[in-house]
Amino acid sequence: MRHPNENGFADRRKAADEAKKQLLKKFATAPKPDDPEMVAKRLEREAIAAAREARRAERELLKQQENERQLAEAAARTAAADAEARADAEARETADRDRISRVIADEAERKAERDRRYAARKARQR
Repeated sequence: MRHPNENGFADRRKAADEAKKQLLKKFATAPKPDDPEMVAKRLEREAIAAAREARRAERELLKQQENERQLAEAAARTAAADAEARADAEARETADRDRISRVIADEAERKAERDRRYAARKARQR
């Protein structure tokens, strides 16, 4: 069965020629790169791109500052933890020294008491 429009080869060829002519006409009437309208659009796009780049640079700067701040806080926390650990170690060492000195003093007192009793017993025996 044939198509109802009965487009023959000549009709199709004529339609293709018309389409090509319309494309060429559209291309010919398109604004040229030095057209004021095109220049204005290009400048607007460049301004948008520059603003976008400035915002990106600002975000990068803020990110870098935030990272530096976090590093500084981490360093401060580490320093505080180290200082606290040193203080705890010194306190333990001082407590150990005090305990050792008390033990030595107690031992010396016991020895002195034992020597006194021994001397008293010897004195009674004579």
